[in-house]
Amino acid sequence: MFPIIVAFFATALISALLTPVVRLFSLKIGAVDVPNKRRVNKITMPTMGGLAIFLAFNFTNFFVLRNQYPIKMLVSLSIAELVIIITGALDDKFELSPRQKLIGITIAALIVYFFTNMRMTTFTVPYFGIVNLGWLSLPITVIWILAITNAINLIDGLDGLATGVSIIALFTSGLVGYFFLVNTNSYIAIMMFTLVAALIGFLPYNFFPARIYLGDTGALFIGFMIAVFSLSGLKNATFISIIVPVLILGVPITDTIYAMLRRILNKKPISQADKHHLHHRLMQMGLTHRQTVLVIYGIALIFSFISLLYPISSIWGSILMSVATLTGLELFVESIGLVGSKRKPLLNWIKKIVKAMTSKK
Repeated sequence: MFPIIVAFFATALISALLTPVVRLFSLKIGAVDVPNKRRVNKITMPTMGGLAIFLAFNFTNFFVLRNQYPIKMLVSLSIAELVIIITGALDDKFELSPRQKLIGITIAALIVYFFTNMRMTTFTVPYFGIVNLGWLSLPITVIWILAITNAINLIDGLDGLATGVSIIALFTSGLVGYFFLVNTNSYIAIMMFTLVAALIGFLPYNFFPARIYLGDTGALFIGFMIAVFSLSGLKNATFISIIVPVLILGVPITDTIYAMLRRILNKKPISQADKHHLHHRLMQMGLTHRQTVLVIYGIALIFSFISLLYPISSIWGSILMSVATLTGLELFVESIGLVGSKRKPLLNWIKKIVKAMTSKK
């Protein structure tokens, strides 16, 4: 294990050394984020920070840890990563349409499905047994990758936010995959920790006040890798193996679901951007930029701690924990007005019950 741990430190160092180089490259080619009414940055900021993470991650995988991985999987996955990086880099430079980005992510997802053997094939239903997904395996796998990739991309709205949340999610996933989920190969956990190391090397440049952004190059790459890694534990999916990665990714998934719901209720296109995401709402409540990021880190840690309880809980314990988590999440979402200041069904229902009980006394 010692050489592997040394490789992690080397990855963080390589990422830290590459980031300033990528920053200068982004400025030179004009891959920058210009301030506007939708942005929180006040000055022009270089993007494409994900390129440094990608290079550090793959340098370690190919030149230091290559013997840890099946070579076919490593090469195929790297080709898919390259498709994602090119898609993100083109978007950072030329601003691709949502459809064009969707095509790029789908191509990468298909490479993963057909050449790395990372896919959902069966689903075990408690008390009923195993259900073979058959032809549904392909669309379910691709939709999973698309959903998680875009969820990470959506939370990349503040300095260091997506990077820090991804570090927490990947580190927790690595722990769960290595120690608890029998479906996950150990080399997937090693790859997760390698990506964590690359993100740690990048974070000092990305945390508030940032000197470089992840850009779509980084956000799409990180989201894609998290989605692919989670598939290693979902090949033979069970209730636990599905709920754990969903909980670990609770922050981006919650923000994505409620953003879609908010736009549907307001009769606006789902793809239309707004300033009512989780980080926007917290800042509108009076938190500073740095405080908002740290609060969301805390929420991500809470989700991660809860996810660690599932592998050691019974099925009924897991169900009760899920109900409690969803109830608490809904109360939090309504209290900060994530869907809208007037849309608080659960809080209103609780108020009615309390009024009805107190009025009788």
